[in-house]
Amino acid sequence: MDAIRHHTFGPPEVLQLEQIPDPTPGPGEVLVDAVAHGVHLLDTSLRRGEAGPPLPLPSLPTVPGRELAGTVAAVGPGVDDAWVGRPVAAHLGPVPDGGGYARRVVVGADKLHALPDGADGTPLDPADAITMIGTGRMAVYTLDIAAVTADDVVVVTGAAGGLGTLFVQEALRTGARVVALAGGAAKLWVLRELLDGQAQGQLQGQVHVQARPGTDRLTLVDYSAPGWLDEARAALGASGATLVFDGVGGDLGTAATSLLRGSDGAGAGSGAVQGAVQGAVPGAVPGAVPGAGQGTAPGRLVAYGLASGTANRYTSWAEADRIESPVEVRYAVGPDAPPMGDQRPYQERALALAASGRWRVATHRVPFAEAARAHRELEERRTTGKVVLV
Repeated sequence: MDAIRHHTFGPPEVLQLEQIPDPTPGPGEVLVDAVAHGVHLLDTSLRRGEAGPPLPLPSLPTVPGRELAGTVAAVGPGVDDAWVGRPVAAHLGPVPDGGGYARRVVVGADKLHALPDGADGTPLDPADAITMIGTGRMAVYTLDIAAVTADDVVVVTGAAGGLGTLFVQEALRTGARVVALAGGAAKLWVLRELLDGQAQGQLQGQVHVQARPGTDRLTLVDYSAPGWLDEARAALGASGATLVFDGVGGDLGTAATSLLRGSDGAGAGSGAVQGAVQGAVPGAVPGAVPGAGQGTAPGRLVAYGLASGTANRYTSWAEADRIESPVEVRYAVGPDAPPMGDQRPYQERALALAASGRWRVATHRVPFAEAARAHRELEERRTTGKVVLV
């Protein structure tokens, strides 16, 4: 069968299309004929040979990948034959040697999700399903932590990414006002196309690249353009943001955090990093809120990653470079994050949201044989939505 494998650590070009033997399902397992394979940023760091949480380095040679969708071809002992022929998706779990970049993959039956039917009565698209069992699962978990309300004014970094597109959609559905930050005109265009039909047309005529303070439900800002921070401030108005979702970190995440009420350069009030929830929540790291008005909550910063490779200086990930946070920081990932526990309920909720049409799924699809290209484009931040090999 076709598989993507690498024998050494290194640049994307170490990923090669090879022929390897078909696997055989054992007790409690099924064999899936895969047609879509999720690519995660963690896959790129493991390929480079960079160990670190949450996974150790794989043994070599290895077939990377931990997310797939396809059709059950065979079942092992102890598995109901009714699974054969069913379209499914699965996340293989926290294993460095995932084996997901292969056209036939053995999966534990307990990890399978039968694809739900969409509004047209056909099963959810396999690439969309992959997005939901990994990225969608994380989005549901993080949104639970953030507890967005209609009163929130939300900033999303990396808004054209797999998680960012979902955060923007759900915040808008909740009734919040959103400033979405994406890098480059192409990403802004794709994001706008995705969101134009959001909430069954409720946002038509209200999606703007140029901000009209206090009037636009959604403003798209190109953070690669000069003066983007001033443009974002103009979109937010004098009151500033109440919540920031940051999975990028670095200079962008730090600058976005400055837009929160109660932070330097923002109005009094509240803000958040990904992972925030109302009330006392494990993982919350409160900070002083200079200048906050009487009776206002601290700003919330929900932190869920550092795609830039460096930390937002307001989070503990920044270590020695960390500055005292003027806002409340809550974590969706990392040692300060509350434990997710059983991931399956989050995956099921995400699949249902996509199947119902509430969440429109953005995917960046690359031919299976071009896995090296997919990794390079992801590393160079030239993708929009979830990266999927098809």
